[in-house]
Amino acid sequence: MQKKQENTSLVWFRNDLRVHDNLSLKRATGNHVKVIAVYFFDPKFFKIDTFGFQKTAKYRARFLIETINDLKKNLSDLNITLLTYFESPEDCIHKICDTFLVNNIYTQHEWTKEEVETTNLIKSSCSEKVSFIEDYDQFLYNPKNVSKDFSNIPNVFTAFRKKLEKTIKVEDEVVISKHSKENLIKNETAIPTLEELGFKEFTTNLKTAFPFSGGENAALERIENYFFETKKVAVYKKTRNGLIGSDYSTKFSPWLANGSLSARTIYWKVRAFEAEFGANQSTYWVIFELIWRDYFKYISLKYSSKIFKIGGILDKNYHWNSDEKLIHQWIQGETKDDFVNANMIELKETGFMSNRGRQNVASYFTKELLLDWRIGAAYFESMLLDYDVHSNYGNWMYVAGVGNDPRDRKFNTQLQAERYDQNHKYRKLWLEKTLF
Repeated sequence: MQKKQENTSLVWFRNDLRVHDNLSLKRATGNHVKVIAVYFFDPKFFKIDTFGFQKTAKYRARFLIETINDLKKNLSDLNITLLTYFESPEDCIHKICDTFLVNNIYTQHEWTKEEVETTNLIKSSCSEKVSFIEDYDQFLYNPKNVSKDFSNIPNVFTAFRKKLEKTIKVEDEVVISKHSKENLIKNETAIPTLEELGFKEFTTNLKTAFPFSGGENAALERIENYFFETKKVAVYKKTRNGLIGSDYSTKFSPWLANGSLSARTIYWKVRAFEAEFGANQSTYWVIFELIWRDYFKYISLKYSSKIFKIGGILDKNYHWNSDEKLIHQWIQGETKDDFVNANMIELKETGFMSNRGRQNVASYFTKELLLDWRIGAAYFESMLLDYDVHSNYGNWMYVAGVGNDPRDRKFNTQLQAERYDQNHKYRKLWLEKTLF
């Protein structure tokens, strides 16, 4: 049995905001007697971007605060203190290392531009004695098992999926052990309020399809409810194109996006459900969509910053417009298309939109209005509870015809409305004005 090191380790939480199945936390607690944790509400992520949108608007900001409150409590139950700051990590981590004599920083490995810049700034500000241990911990299939050279990742999803399903096993979840109470330290830091982050208190529209709170505990409760209490997972493939209510889809994506739930946890819960109640197309389809989520991360690993370029990963030279009036009408749900409008109003009022809705409004934005797809992607980044950089930009490239769709399709939004909202129930829900 390996002897634990006496020096202090620091777990720097990023988009892995959970104690269950967290590889960085597992390594730190397994290797060190003393462990502390830190999370930064990085001011960069609350600023206005180049397209005029706040990178993190009110819905995800509140969800994040709820998540960090949950994380702090769950870490405390393991006798680990969570320090929280509304500061840039590059301005602060080296001070934490000096104060608590930290020699090892454990964190999730990131590879997109802003995150890499932050990591490099931290490394340059810390003492050479501080080691960084970074793990890919946001995947279903661990990259170290998939490829030594990400340029080999297929450009078509089906080829990627079939190869992985045939040859790669999903790793087991990791279990975190509890530390002694002596590990807890005095904590004078505080989790910022919504007002301190620059927002006013607000109430989400009661018609929301996502009435859940942020945090790992709410995520695990949702899994238990969706899988084992209601068994809705058994009909997921039939209901997943729904538009109204909390149970037409799993609703796991907001927790997956900030890492308060791991893809591995969902996978093994699916397998547990199948062992008890039987497998079918619906249970498989949950895993299928986790593989799609992985795929966009691998495309990001392969193409790096090209996922943010106007020509996308295909270097397509389309002409894109940036008509402010058309953009405003799309955002406000004031276009000529009632199905698009209903979906956009739902997003504005709740921070959430169905997958079916997203495909339609993105197609309308890029193929009908011919607007620069990156503007739509930036608006989604600002508003969505479940914003994930790789899935967001991967999906927008896909719909805009500059990504991984070899067919470059255009959605007929009215035919889609007739198919998925035949009785106009969804459109009435969001378009009809009521006094009470």
